[in-house]
Amino acid sequence: MKVMINGVSRDLPDGATVARAVQELTSSAAGVAVAVNDEVVRRGAWQSTTLSEHDRVEVLTAVQGG
Repeated sequence: MKVMINGVSRDLPDGATVARAVQELTSSAAGVAVAVNDEVVRRGAWQSTTLSEHDRVEVLTAVQGG
């Protein structure tokens, strides 16, 4: 299935979860926030939240600096 992750179309297997989408971008879960179709998904729900065709996923990472 095709989903948009941070504005880029990606192919994921049917039944893919938010956790799988995060893995597409980063191997670290620390400092990461996710929204699906403009709704924030709690970290505890990443494994159980399945994605659907054409969902829009935004994966945001915290950055330190000054």
